[in-house]
Amino acid sequence: MKRHTQEILYHLLPVVFWLLAIGGSVLFYREWQGYVVAVLALISVFIISRIKRHTDSIEECFQVAVLLGIASYWMPSVLFLIIGIWFYLIYQNLFSFRSFLATLIGLAFVAVWIAIGTYFSLFTFHFSLAYSLYAWIPTGAFILAYIASTTARRILRVR
Repeated sequence: MKRHTQEILYHLLPVVFWLLAIGGSVLFYREWQGYVVAVLALISVFIISRIKRHTDSIEECFQVAVLLGIASYWMPSVLFLIIGIWFYLIYQNLFSFRSFLATLIGLAFVAVWIAIGTYFSLFTFHFSLAYSLYAWIPTGAFILAYIASTTARRILRVR
């Protein structure tokens, strides 16, 4: 592949992936809560992917757990992303018992605030499995676009 073609693809492919994700999400899903969940999940994946090697991942695990806990208010099944994040941290040799506890403390922190808010009738918590599965369209599309664009940029990096 020529250098010029490689540079064009380096900049163009991530844009195509993101446009496909956003266009597909808008076409098939129209409720704003699903996009809030997708953005929170995307920020979580972004935080975890930016951890440097040979560092602690405790603070990042707490932040991700709080973000996914907030997102679980609208879509409870998003908490399953934590298992994938743990596997990624194990793969990168960044996972420790303290990271695991930080994740659980972050989830407990959000659970306490949701319980307090529900008790004082600030908001209501409702669970619907069918809604939850349908809301994975924008979340899955955004995460796949991030993974595809990151992979394309790594492969097409000009050296």
